[in-house]
Amino acid sequence: MDTIRWGIVGTGKIARQFAKGLEFVEDARLVAVGSRQAETAAAFGELFRVPQQFASYEELVACADVDVVYIATPHTLHYELMRLCLEAGKHVLCEKPFTLNAPQAREVVALARRRRLFLMEAMWMRFIPAVIQARRWITTGAIGNIRLIQASLCFRAPFDQDHRLFNPHLGGGALLDAGIYPLSLTTMLMGAMPDSMMSRASLGTTGVDEHNVLVPSYKSGAIGLLTSAIRTYQPMTALIAGETGTITLHEPFYKAERVTLTRPGHSEETRFFPHKGNGYEYEIMEVHACLRAEKTESAIMPLDESVSLMNVMDGLRATWGLRYPGE
Repeated sequence: MDTIRWGIVGTGKIARQFAKGLEFVEDARLVAVGSRQAETAAAFGELFRVPQQFASYEELVACADVDVVYIATPHTLHYELMRLCLEAGKHVLCEKPFTLNAPQAREVVALARRRRLFLMEAMWMRFIPAVIQARRWITTGAIGNIRLIQASLCFRAPFDQDHRLFNPHLGGGALLDAGIYPLSLTTMLMGAMPDSMMSRASLGTTGVDEHNVLVPSYKSGAIGLLTSAIRTYQPMTALIAGETGTITLHEPFYKAERVTLTRPGHSEETRFFPHKGNGYEYEIMEVHACLRAEKTESAIMPLDESVSLMNVMDGLRATWGLRYPGE
């Protein structure tokens, strides 16, 4: 596979960011885009010089020139589109959150494994060099055992009841859109799901969570303080505190280009990792490496962990009384 050929499902903001990321990966080629409307597919194709533009998702997954599909639609479509792609024999990278809920996640993972196809949740944060450096410091014992993780992804969006962020029919709310980042960071660094979880959420007029606070706890004594919001701004930093020091992923932590190690009695160490592109290139390179090694999942974003994260978020939403239409 000298060149890996990508198709993109969806033409919105995230799809455009991903298309830009592809431009910074030499062995990647964007060959097709699929939309529900011919006009949006054509406009996207013209903007990114995509040779094949399809007015339906079914046409895109049937395209023989596509090796792997990136799904960039609202949350509520992830499940059915992953099924569509996998049943057509396509490898899949699906934007986070993986699905709307855990039962959907378990089903698509089982399907991918039966078909022996690559599947991964597009948690691009895990692949950026600054986060990899933070994990390296933790693994080598630079801060001792983790005691506390604080992470925030909070922003204020203008209220629009029809926008995907606020619309329950589109899987809206802070948790699935933003809260997945600090939660996924915590489970990655701890290497396990929390042993217990406390939480609070504020539900807005449309019924979705507009901000929330999560406090995951581990038997080791480690705890987290994780916040996410779509109507409240807060600095988007992450702090990992260990027994002998701290690691700071600077704002915005999910695409940090700067990470700092602080230890009493030592000089503070800050390392800079400017992205080659917009940061999406690193998860793309991981997909390529897995495909070439004939792996059907990534060790950095394992499928079982994606399912477990959805299960945790299902439990949180149940506690808050947040159930999406059709569930």
